[in-house]
Amino acid sequence: MEPELKSLRIDRNRRTSGAGSPWATRWILTGVFLLLLLGAARFIYAYLNNVPEVQIQRVTAISGSSGRQETGDVILNATGYIVAAHKIQVASKVLGRVAWIGVEKGDRVREGQVIVRLEDDEYRAQLQQAKGQFVSLEARLAELQSGSRPEEVERARHDFEEAKANVENAKISLERTQKLLQAAVIAKQALDDAQSRYDRESARLASLQRTYDLVKIGPRREQIDSMRGQVDQARGAVAFYETQLANTLIKAPVTGTILERVVEKGEFVTTSFVGERGAKGFVVSLADLRDLKVELDINQNDFAKLGPRQKGVVTTDAYPDRKYDGVIDEISPEANRQKATVQVKVKVLNPDDYLRPEMNANVAFMTERKDTVISRAQPLIFVPASAVRNNSVFVLAGDKVIRREVKTGGVSPQGLRVEQGLAGGEDLIVNPPESLKDGDRVRRKEG
Repeated sequence: MEPELKSLRIDRNRRTSGAGSPWATRWILTGVFLLLLLGAARFIYAYLNNVPEVQIQRVTAISGSSGRQETGDVILNATGYIVAAHKIQVASKVLGRVAWIGVEKGDRVREGQVIVRLEDDEYRAQLQQAKGQFVSLEARLAELQSGSRPEEVERARHDFEEAKANVENAKISLERTQKLLQAAVIAKQALDDAQSRYDRESARLASLQRTYDLVKIGPRREQIDSMRGQVDQARGAVAFYETQLANTLIKAPVTGTILERVVEKGEFVTTSFVGERGAKGFVVSLADLRDLKVELDINQNDFAKLGPRQKGVVTTDAYPDRKYDGVIDEISPEANRQKATVQVKVKVLNPDDYLRPEMNANVAFMTERKDTVISRAQPLIFVPASAVRNNSVFVLAGDKVIRREVKTGGVSPQGLRVEQGLAGGEDLIVNPPESLKDGDRVRRKEG
C-alpha cells in the first residue's frame, strides 16, 4: 500500500501545462472591464435622468437715469376690445344709382375726398329749369324797379290829351243839340245821344288820366316787393338743386380708413336703410384709426379702484410685446344690471398701425404714480413673478443652481421689479420646482 500512496502525492515542483495560458487571462480581464463599463453607464444614465430640467431667462438690467422718475403699481387688470372712438357710416343725401365707386376696404381717405359718384342726369335737368325760372323773374323785377320807359309815359300822355279833346268836342255837340231842341228843330232823341256821348268820353278821360298818373309814378312798392319775393324763391330753388347735384358726389366727412364697403356700381342708394337686398342706406363705413379706445366691462366690485383719468398700460393678444399708454376717457353713467358691470372706455394715447378695431386688449391700471429718485448707478431690473419664491430666486452657474435672496418692489407691465439681489446678466430659473435647493444640479431646457 505504501508504494500506491506515494504515487498519489502531488509534485509541487512539476508545472501543469495549459492552466496558466496568457490568452485566458486576457479574456477574463476584458469581460470584467466590460461589466464595469456597463455598470458605470447605467449609473450615469440614472443620474442624468434624475436631474431636473429647468427654463432659463437672462436677467436684463435697464439703465436708470439720474433725477426723478415716475413709478406705479398695477391695481387692476381688465380685458376688453379695441373700438374706434368715432365710427361713421357715410350715407347719401339724395336718391340715385351708383355710377362710380373709388375706394376699397382698408383704403385711407382724406377729408373731402370723393369716394362714390351717383348718376346725376335728373338733377342737372332740374337745376337748369330752376335757373331759367330765376332769370325770368329777375328780369321782371328789374323792369319794375326801373319804372316806366319814356315811350310809355309819352303814349299815356297822348291818350289822355286825345280823350280830353274828345270830351271838349262832345260837350260842344251837347250844347248845340240842347239849343236846337229848344228851337224845336230836332227831336229829343238827338239830345239823349249827345248826352250819352259826352258822358262816355268823360269817363274815358278820367280812366286815361289815372293811367297817365300811374305811368308817371311807376310801379307800386307792393308790386316790387312781391316780385322781389318771387325772385328770392327762385334763387332758393336754384341753390337747392345745385346742392342736390353736388350731393351726387359722396365725400369722406373725416380723414380715416375705410372699414366696410357695402355698394357696387349699378346699385341703388337711398337716404334711409332699406335692407340687404334693397337699396342701400349707406355706402361705406370709416373711422380715424388714430383715435382708438379700449372698451371694458369693469366688475362693480372693482369699480371703486378706478377714478377719472386713471392711467393704464394697454397690450393686445396679437402683439403682447407692444405696450401703449392709456387713460380712462369715458365712464358709463349707468351700470349693467344683468352683468353687474360698468362700461369704461380707455383712450389709447399713442396708437400705431398694429392696432385694429375689435382686437382683444388688456389694460393694466396703475396706481397714482409718485416721483422717486433713481441714480445712474442703480439699474432697473424686472423678472417674472413666477421666478420669485419666498423672497429668493435661483440662478444657474454651470450645471448647479445658486439661491439668492432678493428684495422686490412693485409690479409693472414689465414684471416684478427687483431692488436688491440681482445685477443683470444672470441666468434666472423661471418657475423653479418646489423641490429645488441650493447647489442642486439641473439641466437647461432646450428651446
